[in-house]
Amino acid sequence: MLTLGLTGSIGMGKSTVAAMFEDLGVPVFDADAAVHRLQGPGGRLVPEIEAAFPGTTGPAGADRERLGAALFRDRAALQRLEAIIHPAVAEERAAFLREHAGAALVVLDIPLLFETGGDRAVDKVAVVSAPAAVQRARVLARPGMSAERLDAILALQTPDAEKRARADFVIQTGGSTDETRMAVAALVTCLGAPQSR
Repeated sequence: MLTLGLTGSIGMGKSTVAAMFEDLGVPVFDADAAVHRLQGPGGRLVPEIEAAFPGTTGPAGADRERLGAALFRDRAALQRLEAIIHPAVAEERAAFLREHAGAALVVLDIPLLFETGGDRAVDKVAVVSAPAAVQRARVLARPGMSAERLDAILALQTPDAEKRARADFVIQTGGSTDETRMAVAALVTCLGAPQSR
């Protein structure tokens, strides 16, 4: 099995690219989805998050807005949350890898791959990238997003240029969806994985 770490900064189109891998029959582990399950309604991390950040959870699990406010521009608080979440996500990733042990290629969709040192645990890394102007336009179109909040998020992420320099493959998403889809299919072929569709 070849493990491909898929990453990219906010607004680069990583989720869209991950779905393209899935459409080709490649198993994809979505770290963000795992986090949502773990801190969502009934999620096993909710009590621990509430203990560390009182008032940030409720019947629906972690309240993203309240938790985001508690973490905003506070690296120490972010590190406390990561110490709760990262080990649990690692357990889910290990279970995913066991489940798909017979696959020729699996994708590990991990937004903070470089930031958490996850790049050392995969065989190859693909970075999803788009021009900065496209990225900003995409993110600022999201509900509740502001330029200040975007800048704060970007300050916590490895810069796109550095990610591209460290990657084995770069998937550009600044063009058409069809161009991106062809690039993903070409990469799957390059990595020797059979495509189911």
